[in-house]
Amino acid sequence: MSHKRMPKRRAAIAAGGVAALGAAALLLPHANASQDGAADATAPRTLKSADASSLADQLAAALGDAYAGAYYDAGRQQLVVNVVGDNNQLVVQAQRAGAAVRQVDNSTAELKAAARTLKTEATIPGTAWAVDPRSNKILVTADRTVTGDNWDTLESTVERLGSGMATLRKSSGTFKPFVSGGDAVFGGGARCSLGFNVVAGDGSPAFLTAGHCGVAAEQWSDSQNGAPIATVDQAVFPGAGDFALVKYDDPATQAPSDVNIGNGQTVAIGQAADAAVGLQVLRMGSTTGLHDGQVTGLDATVNYPEGTVTGLIQTNVCAEPGDSGGSLFTQDGSAIGLTSGGSGDCTSGGETFFQPVTTALEAVGATLGADGGGGAGGGEEAGAGEEAGGNAIGGGDEGGAGAGEEAGGDAGAGEEAGAGEEAGAGAGDESGAGEEAGAGDEAGAGADAPGLSETH
Repeated sequence: MSHKRMPKRRAAIAAGGVAALGAAALLLPHANASQDGAADATAPRTLKSADASSLADQLAAALGDAYAGAYYDAGRQQLVVNVVGDNNQLVVQAQRAGAAVRQVDNSTAELKAAARTLKTEATIPGTAWAVDPRSNKILVTADRTVTGDNWDTLESTVERLGSGMATLRKSSGTFKPFVSGGDAVFGGGARCSLGFNVVAGDGSPAFLTAGHCGVAAEQWSDSQNGAPIATVDQAVFPGAGDFALVKYDDPATQAPSDVNIGNGQTVAIGQAADAAVGLQVLRMGSTTGLHDGQVTGLDATVNYPEGTVTGLIQTNVCAEPGDSGGSLFTQDGSAIGLTSGGSGDCTSGGETFFQPVTTALEAVGATLGADGGGGAGGGEEAGAGEEAGGNAIGGGDEGGAGAGEEAGGDAGAGEEAGAGEEAGAGAGDESGAGEEAGAGDEAGAGADAPGLSETH
């Protein structure tokens, strides 16, 4: 497993060089911060995606109750910040920091209150919601298993929130954890993906993966039916996240802070960064390889059949069984997330949810691997923001951190049971003869279907 050992020298390439692997269409060109800020101190600055994410965090703290979310306009390479109220001083402050500012109706507090109402009245398996700063609303999604009384309950709850507060859409897919992901790791018949190598709080080598993988099996191997190489130390799923810290059994294990992107090449991991809506991202998984898309929502709540998971990143990046735990990252080399679950596949598309890396690091007390340039552990960003310039609030350096894993292998998926059939407890355990607790059975042995329904 390339994250664990490097039996042969692999070329470490810059994240922007991923295009050499045929992923040019997935990567946007780097953009340097605008140099003409002095000419117009309130003109939106041209920002790299990582810088925009950092600036959004800074403005959220600086604007207080007036802050109503932000998103990254990839076409203009600008951060757009939503502001409520008529405090022109705060608007100018955000503009001088380099953001484009727009006035909106719904405050962050109001949007969070709407999300709490959904949690209280409509926590239904097969539903998800997240704040969409582009529309300044809560985007509520229901998968195909939400029918009958459950659909009526969800629809009436959204209607009571008001058309100006929330929108409801239907997905033809089925929300489930994507058990089975970058370099493949195997445990208890389940297959998942290694996300990022890290250093545990006690200094031992470890890696992050999905929490539903961590609760599916205690010991993990880098080959199917191979001897265990790592043991789960901490795992959260369901609940406040979907992440696990897995420690290598051999304390001398080389665990470089990089990501295997195939063809013997890697991307160095230098930092963890928070996501921003509109951020262009890449995902790597052992089942489906490298895919791209955008962040579409933050602080997402997903009601899997196994239970509710909160605090996730919502994207339109595809994924399939086997990609769970795999890496979400940016072209700038920032580690963003760990694949959790979603609906659809990489033929027809779908929505996928990710555990933020920063919150996972903070929760388990780990830092990014020492060989990647000193990652930002515990939610600390090692940079992402210096190019917001002297006008930025707080500042910060931009760093690189990529992630990704080698494609290959079947997801061990099996036939889909359709309309939300639960396979009992277990966080999506895909055993050789077992079932995934999700929208359908995924019997790892002898089945060809990917275990995912089509998506809209």
